[in-house]
Amino acid sequence: MGRVLNFSAGPACLPESVMKAAAEEMPDYRGLGLSVMEMSHRSKAFNEIIQETEEGLRRLAGIPEEYAVLFLQGGASLQFAMAPMNLARNGKADYLITGVWAQKAHEEAARYLDVHVALTGEREGFTRIPNMTGLSFRADADYVHLCLNNTIFGTRYAVLPATGDIPLVADLSSCILSEPLDVPRFGLIYAGAQKNMGIAGLTVVIIRKDLIREDLPSQVPLMLRYQTHCKAASLYNTPPVYAIYILGKIIQWIEGLGGLGVMAKINLQKATLLYDHLDQSRLFKGIAHRDSRSLMNVAFTTGNAALDTDFVQRAQEAGLIGLKGHRLAGGIRASLYNAMPFEGVKELVDLMSAYEKERAG
Repeated sequence: MGRVLNFSAGPACLPESVMKAAAEEMPDYRGLGLSVMEMSHRSKAFNEIIQETEEGLRRLAGIPEEYAVLFLQGGASLQFAMAPMNLARNGKADYLITGVWAQKAHEEAARYLDVHVALTGEREGFTRIPNMTGLSFRADADYVHLCLNNTIFGTRYAVLPATGDIPLVADLSSCILSEPLDVPRFGLIYAGAQKNMGIAGLTVVIIRKDLIREDLPSQVPLMLRYQTHCKAASLYNTPPVYAIYILGKIIQWIEGLGGLGVMAKINLQKATLLYDHLDQSRLFKGIAHRDSRSLMNVAFTTGNAALDTDFVQRAQEAGLIGLKGHRLAGGIRASLYNAMPFEGVKELVDLMSAYEKERAG
């Protein structure tokens, strides 16, 4: 069997050029006689890899010097706890709940802080980002938290909330590096790598340095302190060396395309192709409201669970995998992360057209 088209929400597809370059270096990295996977994280070779990766990420995403870049582990889920542990001063945080992952982050933070839900889209089944007109936050909140792109129901924030001097903390796991990023709008950004930045095992944290506290309560473990990892340049313990190496390759690939501005145009073209088809289809209907549609995760349905399952099976037989909707939402979901080619989305649309004609006939 040849390569399939992987529409999974993550781990996601990788650029073929990145996989080929990594495969060539797999047994012997630049003549050193060993793989990056075997390499000591204290070695000169890996020190060059991690430094080049950080420099590349700063260059690509426009990360100012007043922000630290940390390469951690534990996924976004660990950040649900690390953020409140590290950012608490007044013991309060305001959360915007627009999906399941934002909800989980809120539940975790409530273990440590007085958490206020400033906005929720639960009433509409998380199918849109609620109107933020008149939205306000507690003046003494330590931070405001949101999940910028919601994978399960396929929604995203078109604009960021105005938080004033309150730091904005954001989970960007499913949209980081998909478009230009205004880093100074955030106090803290975190993202799992397995969607747009490479492979599972790496979590990138971008944090404004003045938010990194040294005076944390003694019960906060050293491994869960941003200060620990900042002081050690992400080498306090053995980092996910191969995932960092792959991120470096991904950065080079995006820069080769022309940067995040070009990446955004490509992603918009892919999403527009699929959404335009959904808007004219008599069988398939999009789940997210038009004003909240994600460019990364397109959730849709026939309105019939048996038909949804049948289509997903038909797609899998045709080499289009990972289209089953999340268990909490059902239906069908196509994740169009950076590495999904436009031709792959066209194949999906063509299959949807053929399937619809079959059902109509």
